[in-house]
Formats: sequence, structure tokens, C-alpha cells
Amino acid sequence: MKLYVVGIGPGSIDNMTIRAKKALEECDVIAGYTVYCDLVRPYFPNKEYISTPMMGEEKRVKMALDKCADGNNVCLICSGDAGVYGLAGLAVSMAKEFKGVGTDMEVAGSVEPVRVEIIPGVTAAISGAALLGAPLIHDFCLISLSDRLTPWELIEKRLKLAAEADMTIVLYNPESKGRAGYLRKACDILLKICGGNRVCGVAGEIGREGEYCQVMTLNELRDYKADMFTTVFIGGSGTRQVGERMVTPRGYESEVKSLLR
Repeated sequence: MKLYVVGIGPGSIDNMTIRAKKALEECDVIAGYTVYCDLVRPYFPNKEYISTPMMGEEKRVKMALDKCADGNNVCLICSGDAGVYGLAGLAVSMAKEFKGVGTDMEVAGSVEPVRVEIIPGVTAAISGAALLGAPLIHDFCLISLSDRLTPWELIEKRLKLAAEADMTIVLYNPESKGRAGYLRKACDILLKICGGNRVCGVAGEIGREGEYCQVMTLNELRDYKADMFTTVFIGGSGTRQVGERMVTPRGYESEVKSLLR
């Protein structure tokens, strides 16, 4: 038996990697956050599903490991990529300590550990950037605004240092019902370093019904109503708006100009 930790991308079948789709087709059980299970259920209706609500990550991984101990191949699904704010780290750590008692776990009087395989997926920074144009052509970083597991003081420090490093910043988890105003707080920090006309963008419901994206300034982003399904992009000083898109240059411009003369 094996535990596959699978990044399902945005959740639509055409945005999954071939490896992710194959694992979901071949597994016995699919485990995940309730919303993510609902996203893949129409494509894999004949699987056994186990799910937990938000903030049930440890329980979710334990339930998946228990199913493995019973002799099942299990897919533990994460949106985007399992190794980017996903459950890959927790699954690897918990599997190492897991003591299963299922029929296929006992080998010569000892306990066989659950094998874990991480299957990458398309994270929101990549899929959102594709909607917005090309904001990530040069160096960039990802920062989550959720302070559930990371102190806000550390998040604030990372925002300041990323702005000072002058690279595109991608923000995950900008707002939630319990964290209203966090995007505005982040923008206020960035506005002390970046100009208010800095090119920014948002992308939401990526790869799902209601998909959207919009380019705006940092001043406008400060008042934007985001949610947990919004991915935010703050461009570097060289990022510019081209039509309705964002483009971060990487030094090709002089060569391009000479070719187009």
C-alpha cells in the first residue's frame, strides 16, 4: 500500500498533471479537505472518500494513513501543489512515526512503514500568472498572509524584505472570514517601500467556474475585496502593464527592439 500526496492544481481535470490523474484513477481511497474532495468527485465518482473540514489537517493525514494500514492505496489531495503550503511535509513526517496494524502492515513480526509518494501539481502562483500574463518572468517569492501557523510579525518581516529585494511577490491566503483586512495590512507595509502606482494583479477561482483576473495599482489593491480563493501578485519596480496584462521584464527588451527594427 502507498500514500500518494497529490497536488490537483486548481481542481479541474484539464489542469491536473498526467501523474496526478493517473494516481487518482488507480487509488482505492481519496482523502482531503471537503472542498477539494467535492472538486474531484465528479471526475472520480466511484472512489471511497474521506474528508475533514478546514483546520483538520493532522486528523486528515491520520485517516489517510489508517486507510493505508487497511491495505488501500490512498490519494491525499491538496489544491495546487502538495509541497507548496500543502500536506506533503506533514504526510512524510507522520508516516515515519505511524504504527499501523492493518493486515498488510505486519512483516516478519515488525511493522512496515507506509510508503509516501509526492505527486506535484500546478500551484496558484503559476496558474494565476498565466491568466495575468507574465508577472513571474524574473525572480519572485511566495508569502502566505495566514497567521494561523505563522506569527504575523514574521509575515510582516518577510513582506518588508521581499519588497526591499525588488522582486514580484505572490500572496496566498490574503483574506478569510476570520482574517478580514489582512490584505490591506500587507499593502500598507508594502506602500512604505513601493510606490502606490506599482503594478499589481489578482486572479481568482482559477481553473473553475467564475474564473477572473484583474490588473491594478498597489493603491487600488489596498481596497480590493479578496478571499481565500484569490491569489495576489505585486510586481517589482520593472513590472509594467501591457494592455490588460502584467509583464515583468528579464532583460530581453534591447534584443527585441533590435530584432523588430
